[in-house]
Amino acid sequence: MKHIIILLSGLLIGTLASAQDNTLTAANTGGVKVVKDSRLDLLIKKQIYINTLAIRNQPGFRVQVISTNKRNEATDMKARVMQLYPDYRTYLDYQAPYFKVRVGDFKTRDEAADLREKLSSSFTGGVFVVPAIINLQPEKEAGNEESY
Repeated sequence: MKHIIILLSGLLIGTLASAQDNTLTAANTGGVKVVKDSRLDLLIKKQIYINTLAIRNQPGFRVQVISTNKRNEATDMKARVMQLYPDYRTYLDYQAPYFKVRVGDFKTRDEAADLREKLSSSFTGGVFVVPAIINLQPEKEAGNEESY
């Protein structure tokens, strides 16, 4: 009985070893073909776009020109700021019950303070530097990076 068990175990081990050798040679000579769905490329592009938007929206500062509960007054003020300072983006924000006209996208408070000085000479109401989520423009970002 012992001899039969030893003989069977020897055959089993030999069979497993030869099966392993066949697998290795098949893996070395064969190729793998990967088939992917074309929609994966669209998903990757969409994720890249979402990631760049997240980078563009960062904490920063804007200059607030007016805060009023009259929509017409706020839109008139926005138009006036856009005429006098066309180089800066102007925003009309609504935070119930007030309409707020804010100007510029600045990373630092000092940059916003320079614009506040210019605006305070043109506008008699309180002109303040306020924290905000700003929109960084890609051309400004690209100008700060080195080209390779």
